[in-house]
Amino acid sequence: MADADLKLLYRELVSLEIELWGGIEERLRAEYDLALTSFEVLHLLLRWPGRRIQDIAEEFSITVGGTSKVVDRLEAAGLCGRKANPNDRRSSIVELTPEGRKLVDGALKVFEEELELRIGSVIPEESVREVTAVLSTLRAAGRALDAERKAAGQQPVPAMRAPKQPGRSAS
Repeated sequence: MADADLKLLYRELVSLEIELWGGIEERLRAEYDLALTSFEVLHLLLRWPGRRIQDIAEEFSITVGGTSKVVDRLEAAGLCGRKANPNDRRSSIVELTPEGRKLVDGALKVFEEELELRIGSVIPEESVREVTAVLSTLRAAGRALDAERKAAGQQPVPAMRAPKQPGRSAS
């Protein structure tokens, strides 16, 4: 495959993600004073109640520390709370509060409207399914590659080194 094609695909994917995120977040902030990151965590807790910080971090492929900070802010705002995990005393379960549930229910309508405007009204349903399948395949392949490298003790990205020049020491 042509290198330029892969670079163009990369740029289009990244640009789309940035623009989609920005557009949705702008509307959530305007109507609910809610950052998209916070919405994503609240939405996850609505769909799958009783998650641990670790579960949330894994779902979004972010660090446990970063996830804990987001949950701390949501908890301070009264949108979620932590309770002891009956299966593991070292962790806690994060749950929506009634206020959090009400907020995410309303924000979910805005989120779905924006997805429809920005994606659903632009490409047909069949294309949505096809693109989703391709992106899922790419993500699975990337995770498998990362796991292979980790198991082999390799760096996430192999170091690119210039060839040794005669008379110069390697540094």
